Amino acid sequence: MEILFLEDEPTIQEVLAEYMKMQGYQVTAVSDGEQALKLLAERKFDMAVLDIMVPKISGLEVLSFIRENRPETATIMLTALGDEKTQVQAFNLYADDYVIKPVSPIILLKRMETILRRVKRTEGKKEKEKGLYIQEDSYQAFYDGELLPLTLSEFLLLQTLKKEPNRAFTREQLILRIFNEDYIGNDRIIDAHVKNLRKKLPQNYIKTIIGIGYQFNGEV
Repeated sequence: MEILFLEDEPTIQEVLAEYMKMQGYQVTAVSDGEQALKLLAERKFDMAVLDIMVPKISGLEVLSFIRENRPETATIMLTALGDEKTQVQAFNLYADDYVIKPVSPIILLKRMETILRRVKRTEGKKEKEKGLYIQEDSYQAFYDGELLPLTLSEFLLLQTLKKEPNRAFTREQLILRIFNEDYIGNDRIIDAHVKNLRKKLPQNYIKTIIGIGYQFNGEV
């Protein structure tokens, strides 16, 4: 697996890149957004791990470029910026995950593994199910056999709602299902995920339950 790692702090770059290599990843590490964009224009990567506050061009601008030009590349934002506004901005640009530094290298590797497993192509197999179908082992969702371009958080949100279609979930409950105990911030981040998910789903599969939160709409 080819990984692009954008991090301008030398020690963090060296340590985390070494952990990635020990896990078997092919890592290309760069220190500014301009270098990252140049590489992305020339090569394909399975994943980009991006710091946000880097020289020349920010990690969010690199993320935007990836979504416009390399949508097959999975993305993790790895940053010290933990404010809600920046997190929502990243998820609106379809980041697959948002990890706040400092982070354990082992935890980062597990998050990378989870996302890469989701986006890994299933060779020689194409889903033929009609309507909405969730393939849990690969973290993918399909509609009429076509893969839906969901981020990991969007997939987990849809999966949670679909598994219990008669239950109305609060935002807090959905945060625990998606982020476990890792998320720090306002529960309105769920609204941003729902907004993006509704844009990607061909039918209105998510109902807003006023005063509570959200529920799967199995009537479509």
